[in-house]
Amino acid sequence: MRTAYGVETVRAAERELMARLPDGALMQRAAAGLAAACADLLGRVYGSRVVLLVGSGDNGGDALYAGARLARRGAGVTAVLLAPDRAHAGGLAALRRAGGRPVGLDATEELIERADLVVDGIVGIGGKGGLRPDAAPLADAAARSGAAVVAVDLPSGVDADTGEVRGTAIRADLTVTFGTHKPGLLIDPAREYAGVVRLVDIGLALEADAAELEALQHADVAGLLPLPGAETDKYRRGVVGIAAGSSRYPGAAVLAVAGALRGGAGAVRYVGPAAEAVIARFPETLVSDRGPKKAGRVQAWVVGPGAGDDAATVAEVLATDVPVLLDADGLRLADAGAVRDRGAPTLMTPHAGEAAALLGVAREEVEGARLASVRELARRYAATVLLKGSTTLVARAGGAGAVRVNPTGTGWLATAGSGDVLSGLGGSLLAAGLPAVDAASVAAYLHGLSARFAADGAPLGAHDVAEGIPEAWRDVRG
Repeated sequence: MRTAYGVETVRAAERELMARLPDGALMQRAAAGLAAACADLLGRVYGSRVVLLVGSGDNGGDALYAGARLARRGAGVTAVLLAPDRAHAGGLAALRRAGGRPVGLDATEELIERADLVVDGIVGIGGKGGLRPDAAPLADAAARSGAAVVAVDLPSGVDADTGEVRGTAIRADLTVTFGTHKPGLLIDPAREYAGVVRLVDIGLALEADAAELEALQHADVAGLLPLPGAETDKYRRGVVGIAAGSSRYPGAAVLAVAGALRGGAGAVRYVGPAAEAVIARFPETLVSDRGPKKAGRVQAWVVGPGAGDDAATVAEVLATDVPVLLDADGLRLADAGAVRDRGAPTLMTPHAGEAAALLGVAREEVEGARLASVRELARRYAATVLLKGSTTLVARAGGAGAVRVNPTGTGWLATAGSGDVLSGLGGSLLAAGLPAVDAASVAAYLHGLSARFAADGAPLGAHDVAEGIPEAWRDVRG
């Protein structure tokens, strides 16, 4: 599992390690990793033109020492000092000894335009808000140039803890981060600024339970997948109920059932006005026109996709004593108190617009502060929350503990009905017995992986995502 830690946790681990190492050894480890990554990106170091953007903090020191290593290999290295009187003294001396040259802010745009590589060492992980006015033009110049841009630890101008970008920030092709990932490297909008992320091990000791973010990998998901045993029958595998669709949106029911049938449960019960469409597409579905209470026993419910204004069905499902996945119209129709008071787990799956409505804020606020938004929803509703989007996040009920970030997916997944497939898939995993946070995380992972396979660089439809889930399942299991 990939983990990310907050700034204060990282700094505490760095202080503990530095107390046991010779003075400057930790920075040299970071600089060596940074220089190696820069050399790999350049391909040919000798004769290349490298510009360092150097602030007053340790990131600037890392950049200077790395620049010195590149200069000793024949690169022409120029360091632009944003605060010459506060530049890292040891790093600056090392750069000069290696033949690099420091300059002030004058004529830096021309230097950047001619560079093969720009190294961003302006602001460290403690930076808040966008770049200062004197540094912002450097970010613009780097973006306009043809140079490759490497960020030291994280792009300057992004928030390491939250992934927020409030102002001008460096856009990197590669971010070389030290010791551990930082949350901002895994969450949009900051993730878009980081480019490819390369982790350099510098020996930090970090406790797993102190992580801010978790990202499941193939092995983690494989260990969570519900697999039938030799004597398992369809009921022991779990039965998921789907209360979805309407006369206006019958397709939502079909797509939710499609996701559910591929999600690991043994059977799917459908309740709603789209039974004819569901049976026509999936004759194995058990349908009922008697409402959720009389549909037969289920181990979990999915309610809301395409439900229109059927608040009564939403309320009936929330009153059950089994896990419930609440999506789409169900999020709008559900009584907040009824959600909070449930004894069984609830999994909510809003996109940014739905989350904004639930929180009473603008959509842009949710999109700009995804981590804070998903935690607040989980706290406010006492429910596990899967916040869909360019980076899908899963917060545990109550909002405490590490938030999971989904590493799979593709931009082609932004297509009508894909969320209905995800709901069915997640509900099926709930019915199969997975805890809500695992059901949400595994569903998002398989959903995103299926979309990658189905798209293969071209547009897709939601039905393609559903049909690709078995391939994603097999790929995860190896």
